Amino acid sequence: MTRMLRSELYSLLTMKFALNRRSFLTRTAVLDRMCGSLCDAILGATESGRVLEQMESRNLLVVPLDRRREWYRYHHLFRELLQAELRRREPDLVHDLHFRAAVWYEANAMPEAAIEHAQAAGDNDRVARLVLELAQPVWAGGRVETVLRWMEWLKDATSAEHYGAIAVHGSLIFALLGQPSAAERWAAAAERVSSTGTLPDGSTMEATLAYLRAILSRDGVGEMRRDARIAWEGLSPASPYRATMLHTEGISYLVQGDHDRADPILAHAFDVATGANALPLAALILAERCIVAAHRDRWTDVATLAQRAVALVEAGRFEDYWTSALVYAWAARAALHRGDIPQAQHCVGRAARLRPLLTYALPVVSVQALLELARSYIALADPGGAVAVLGQAHDILQQRPDLGILPRQAEELQSRLAKITAVANGASSLTAAELRLLPLLPTHLSFREIGERLYLSTNTVKTQAYSVYRKLGVSSRSEAVTRTRQLGLDAP
Repeated sequence: MTRMLRSELYSLLTMKFALNRRSFLTRTAVLDRMCGSLCDAILGATESGRVLEQMESRNLLVVPLDRRREWYRYHHLFRELLQAELRRREPDLVHDLHFRAAVWYEANAMPEAAIEHAQAAGDNDRVARLVLELAQPVWAGGRVETVLRWMEWLKDATSAEHYGAIAVHGSLIFALLGQPSAAERWAAAAERVSSTGTLPDGSTMEATLAYLRAILSRDGVGEMRRDARIAWEGLSPASPYRATMLHTEGISYLVQGDHDRADPILAHAFDVATGANALPLAALILAERCIVAAHRDRWTDVATLAQRAVALVEAGRFEDYWTSALVYAWAARAALHRGDIPQAQHCVGRAARLRPLLTYALPVVSVQALLELARSYIALADPGGAVAVLGQAHDILQQRPDLGILPRQAEELQSRLAKITAVANGASSLTAAELRLLPLLPTHLSFREIGERLYLSTNTVKTQAYSVYRKLGVSSRSEAVTRTRQLGLDAP
């Protein structure tokens, strides 16, 4: 195959066109797909579209990507040969070609492709600016791994003009992924940056840092509300993060027991979130409003709100998002109130899968979700589950004790639980660490490799695995995988 490709390469390099054939081929090889105007932009030429058509008509390893014959790509092995030739002949030109491609893609409203080429060009400022624009809508669209990949690339790019804002959003992403230590590292990086200046969308850096403080809630409910208001005022009117700040202000009243002030703010936050297409947040806000409706003993409203929230989650495929834990917890509460035990157990299982994401990095909603799960476990006569989630809530409250009425609610549930006599064991008593292990059990990874993924020792992974087996009532890894699927604790 390689010999044939080399033959094709020689044939193409000797073709008689107006453009320098060798340069056209090798320089356009930096593109994973190409059209005439894009090739013109990176080559400084004017005839690239005709060249692409002629090469495709001669079947010279150029593949059309659409019926209009506008976009093409090279055969991937042929492209590798061309890239090697470019690195051999013109290594100093590679970054510049990627830079020109990034400029063209951004100018033609293809920002994700622009990010890829800007990364290859080492254009940190462009990457930072584009990621700031795209991170929230891409995350809200269900592509968490894409945002995480951008953040990982930018983590050392401290020279980027908007690095401080990137660090703020990096902290949020890792908080949402249940990685509080990483979230704190990014937060520390953000806090080292000057609070002056304005971002490309018009948001002030002061407001962006206030946004970070509000979501981390390190200094209690009062400061959380104050920071949310500062962020609301200073973020651009077009910023999708303003909805998060309205939600944060609303729950600051909610956890102080002031339901009448919380509800209209949350209703406004829902409208802003849906307007910004921040649908995971919109579903979470509906779940928060369930708390108000239940306090007022309006369980018909609870059922309606929970149903709408679950519909948003499942339509957007947000089942694995941190925001969905409270949604499923309240869907379980609604099902229990109407006596639908199977549905309640299903929703509890959906929420339980998300427990590894519930950490002190995002403490208020995490504790809210855990307390609602505890209420459902108690109603289901499952003290093992209640013990596990209340223990997790206690750990968060140790880190973030000033969360209004939530610590008292946790104590009240603990007192109720103490009056229940049953064996605290079973699948519902899995710890957050054990739940984090579950998705890796069906893989081919050894315990050592799983440990490397989770940054744990092999012995720790073995200990957690054997604890999982005991709680699931099985004796092997394969049986644990089967039982996990039966219980609905696997990925949806």
